[in-house]
Amino acid sequence: MSFTIGPAGDTAIRLSFQEPPSPRLTRVLLQLQRTAQDYFFNALSDSVVGYATLTLFFTPLSLQRDQVTAWLEKTARSLSDSQETHAAHSQETVVLPVFYDPAVAPDLVTLADDLGMTIDALTTLHSATPYFAYATGFAPGFCYLGTLDPRLKTPRLSTPRRRVPAGAVAIADQQTAVYPCESPGGWRIIGACPVTLFDLAATPVSTLAVGDSVRFEAIDEQTYRALGGQL
Repeated sequence: MSFTIGPAGDTAIRLSFQEPPSPRLTRVLLQLQRTAQDYFFNALSDSVVGYATLTLFFTPLSLQRDQVTAWLEKTARSLSDSQETHAAHSQETVVLPVFYDPAVAPDLVTLADDLGMTIDALTTLHSATPYFAYATGFAPGFCYLGTLDPRLKTPRLSTPRRRVPAGAVAIADQQTAVYPCESPGGWRIIGACPVTLFDLAATPVSTLAVGDSVRFEAIDEQTYRALGGQL
């Protein structure tokens, strides 16, 4: 795996792999992140895994940029060339219940028409696909999941909504996600998940993390309401 390393502001360094996103690449990034946290300890203020990147934020009084760069280059080369990577956390599949219905999914009917399929066919394709958590961002607890069945590939809305409710299950391009909190958003909403995905009082605060396997399970309205969902 080839990569580049460069500055990302005054106190951060970013490693970027020249590879398309894949579960194996994400596992390499997670292992590299964990190794960096163990090695530098408190000298790192934060670290963030992206689709093909790892950004390390360091404390200038504790570390010099050259130190971090040299260590990162050596360790990344070793890990990326290795035939074995170890999961940074449990590989159990997270199952998220979804109520697929126009009452909670304003784009469901239109999208099915645009894709030339029935609502049942659309929701079956979405729930039958296993997903991998590639990155987090946009909002606390928002996790980018891939990869959608190619038959469901669709562009974002031309004009984003000012308000998307918490729990909205949506798709855009080759990705799917659940909005963890109310926010603006431009993805196409096809369902609603009654599970709380981000809670500062919980441990961990986010239900989903990079590297997780995720599956959606269709539920009916009665189950949706019983789990706390609202129409």
